[in-house]
Amino acid sequence: MSDTKYILGHFEHPDDLMDGIDKLQKGNVSIYDVYTPMPIHGIEAKLGIPRSRLPIVAFLCGITGTISGISLLYYTLHKDWPMNIGGKPTLPMPDFVPITFELTILFCALGMVAMFYFRSHLFPGRAPRVMDLRATDDRFVIAIDAQSNTDHEKIDSLLKDAGAVEVLYNERKYVSYE
Repeated sequence: MSDTKYILGHFEHPDDLMDGIDKLQKGNVSIYDVYTPMPIHGIEAKLGIPRSRLPIVAFLCGITGTISGISLLYYTLHKDWPMNIGGKPTLPMPDFVPITFELTILFCALGMVAMFYFRSHLFPGRAPRVMDLRATDDRFVIAIDAQSNTDHEKIDSLLKDAGAVEVLYNERKYVSYE
């Protein structure tokens, strides 16, 4: 088993998966990742995953859009091509609101899509990587790094005690859809 990279515990029900996470953590076994076909409430807190910093990125992208919109309108209407139409000021801030709002939303949306692709490594044209194809269909999978956790028999018994229907020793890092 020296070439084994991951130990995969397959579960049929999310409650068994949560019980398996508890038993592995009580046994001081570090969990590499958990793959589920649907979101499970509370699994991030149980695994110790920190809160996402995505709202900070959204705020920064939105501020960039706001500053870009105001700068564009200020430059074009006040500096580059000022026009006096009916005695109105060349810098009408209330008129800037719709364009500034739209650029804020545009920059925020495009920035969030770019950040999603960057963080999830799902660039266009790249095949998705998963540990086991059944994890996206009907199985709940706990992946355990076999290199850092050397007591494989203990891990196997903990997973089976928690209700794992199958325990696999994965020699490859990922299974590709191709």
